[in-house]
Amino acid sequence: MAFWSDALWQQFGAAIDTLGSAIRNCPDSLWRGRLWVSYSDPPASEGFSDFWYIAYHTIFWIDLYLTGTEEGFKPPAPFSLTELEWDTVVPEQPYAKELLLSYLADVRVKVRDTFVDMTEDQANRPLAFPWSRGKSVSYFELQIYSLRHVQEHAAQLHLFIGQNSEYTAQVWVARARDEQPSS
Repeated sequence: MAFWSDALWQQFGAAIDTLGSAIRNCPDSLWRGRLWVSYSDPPASEGFSDFWYIAYHTIFWIDLYLTGTEEGFKPPAPFSLTELEWDTVVPEQPYAKELLLSYLADVRVKVRDTFVDMTEDQANRPLAFPWSRGKSVSYFELQIYSLRHVQEHAAQLHLFIGQNSEYTAQVWVARARDEQPSS
């Protein structure tokens, strides 16, 4: 493993572990709690979203960005591609905590395995997504973008838990844990 792919894994894994901690430590009473979210795409998109949905949204996009393209991407059942549709209605019933933790654990392994085997040519592969505004980005940059997205939502979810419960135990995760914590 090249030093840069190991560093990417260690930091991305730490972000995933932080997200997992938020999901595991969310009290049942807050699982459907509403958080304010704002996005730049589509323009001026904002509103409230449930805790569980933000967790799911984050995991979905890790998985998609790891694939590197929307073409041919398919999340595991029972999840669908509706996350790619801006005007999609959030499912009425929330995904269970255990289901999201299982999806996150699978994606974590996929991230680690992808980064362990990543070559410089793969890291430099040009890609385009709507947010890149018609310019290509490297696969490596896409993974850093994804890491920032994970960290943003993990912090948002931890803040919500801290503001609305007695939970205060989250500690800084400096590097990816060797073992994935159990649910």
